[in-house]
Amino acid sequence: MRSSRTLTPLLGSLILAGLAFSSSLAAAAEVNLYTTREPKLIQPILEQFTANSGIKVNTVFIKDGLLERVKAEGEKSPADVLMTVDIGNLVDLVQGGVTQPIDSKVLESVIPANLRGDDHQWFALSLRDRVAYVAKGIDAKGLTYESLADPRWKGKVCIRSGQHPYNTALVAAMIAHNGAARTETWLRGVKANLGRKAAGGDRDVARDILGGICDVGIANAYYVGHMKNAKPGTDARKWGDAIDVVRPVFEQAHDRGTHVNISGASVARHAPNKAQAVSLLEYLVSEKAQSLYANANYEYPVRAGVKLDPVVAGFGPLVVDPLPLAEIAKHRKEASQLVDKVGFDN
Repeated sequence: MRSSRTLTPLLGSLILAGLAFSSSLAAAAEVNLYTTREPKLIQPILEQFTANSGIKVNTVFIKDGLLERVKAEGEKSPADVLMTVDIGNLVDLVQGGVTQPIDSKVLESVIPANLRGDDHQWFALSLRDRVAYVAKGIDAKGLTYESLADPRWKGKVCIRSGQHPYNTALVAAMIAHNGAARTETWLRGVKANLGRKAAGGDRDVARDILGGICDVGIANAYYVGHMKNAKPGTDARKWGDAIDVVRPVFEQAHDRGTHVNISGASVARHAPNKAQAVSLLEYLVSEKAQSLYANANYEYPVRAGVKLDPVVAGFGPLVVDPLPLAEIAKHRKEASQLVDKVGFDN
């Protein structure tokens, strides 16, 4: 039998080892998020994740140059999760070599195949459907993206810059569905129908419909949630109350659906906290987190069956264009070139 004198140093060593192990666990119970999204938009979701998991989220907001920063940091980058908006930006991260594939049955079961990368290097977290804002009293039933080039809308269309990523993605989708030649003809037709220069933001489309400058415009649906839920009497509420929402489809698509872009995320290539990064992504597609996306940001949830904000629910069912987002991303450069070729923003 060992003496107490022998056990004392052994016990001390075990305690020190235990403390070191606990410190290691504590240090590991965090995840570093690099995001181009305004932190206030997702902070409630991140706080709930921490409350549920005990994993602290260190958020770094990077307005521009996310890819360049992670590349510059190299193998020593503290980034675990890279979050951004627009499929093009996600594909750029993958092609830039700063992401890694992950194996998650949760993500695969929740996110449809056309809304995640085949190589499991990026995943959609919420949808941003590109819809038509239509002036109250205007009959736009059956509106398609293609029909925006019809002479019926001469001088009545408003839209932001064709070179904005939201519109470049839409043009890229049009190329994927209809080919470059038909898309060029369509772009020229839409340009001819503009009621003012292609500029401003999506909310400006609603503003200019209220002002009588145009009758219809293309913009993201979630802005309408913000406007129609704004305080009565504010400009935003007036803009929202002036419009109805119609979800156009592509005429030639086999399964006709509405074009969507996304917010999404990847796990960084050199993530020091990979397990925690995967846990965060899996939480972001949970029913609770997706409900927060839907009712705080008015973005359409990527998870099926989540209750929508009443305003967004009022737009009717969203049938998503089944064209894989990765296919749309392939045509971004060609889309941008077409926008310049037809002088869309001039």
